[in-house]
Amino acid sequence: MTVIELIERASARLEQAGVSFGQGTTNAFDEAAWLVLWRLGLPLDALDDVAEREVDDAKAAAVDALIAQRIDTRKPAAYLTGEAWLQGVPFSADERALVPRSLIAEVLNDGTLDAWLQAPPARVLDLCTGGGSLAVLAALRWPAAAVDATDISTDALHLAQANVERHDLVDRITLHHADGFGPLRDRYDLILCNPPYVNARSMAALPAEFQAEPVLALAGGDDGMDFIRPLLQQAASHLQPQGVLVLEIGHEREHFDAAFPSLDVVSLPTSEGDDSVLLITRDALEKG
Repeated sequence: MTVIELIERASARLEQAGVSFGQGTTNAFDEAAWLVLWRLGLPLDALDDVAEREVDDAKAAAVDALIAQRIDTRKPAAYLTGEAWLQGVPFSADERALVPRSLIAEVLNDGTLDAWLQAPPARVLDLCTGGGSLAVLAALRWPAAAVDATDISTDALHLAQANVERHDLVDRITLHHADGFGPLRDRYDLILCNPPYVNARSMAALPAEFQAEPVLALAGGDDGMDFIRPLLQQAASHLQPQGVLVLEIGHEREHFDAAFPSLDVVSLPTSEGDDSVLLITRDALEKG
């Protein structure tokens, strides 16, 4: 059996089992490719080069066992492999933090933010850093920037530390145990935040794969805005005069607009549309 045949078989099994996607991949074929290539120890970004390679029975059985584990446990693939990729950058991943997938990563890497920054940021803050992926991507995007990152979960911060070390950024990324801004008093050119924003009704309907992630990192209260309300009240005092806040709100734009009807925000385009990631200037925050 070839690699591509294994992937096609695995894809059909995932599709038939009704597993949910959205934690690194968006469809059965891509998820199957990721799991098959990982189990075979092949490059995750070079399927075309290995598609017709023959796989022996023992390795095929190992692949089948991994696919069965994905179906039976409903754990995200990243938790089974211990790794996730975001914007082409690998991160260690496990149950201590959300699977890296923030849409903020797109606007970090595609130049969208450049028009809103007076210069490459010297100071960046990543609130709710989880496993540290956005902090790492920001440090890689702006090699001269000093990056602070906070999270309320000590478990998540241990994972973030592993990712900071993985990318040799210990000298440039400082992790802080804090709920939001906590004790931080510095002012930043750029604040990034992918907070818990899922509203209570949506939380109750989450597929098993998403229920495997830390509730603390997902649940945002009745309307999803519990963390965001104090964030927006405090953010201006942590921004430089020309600084900006980039905030992910997922599918909660209706609830966001209802909670902050007079706030002037900029919608940033992402692969999920124009309502999931917002940019807010310090001036807009002060005017409220």
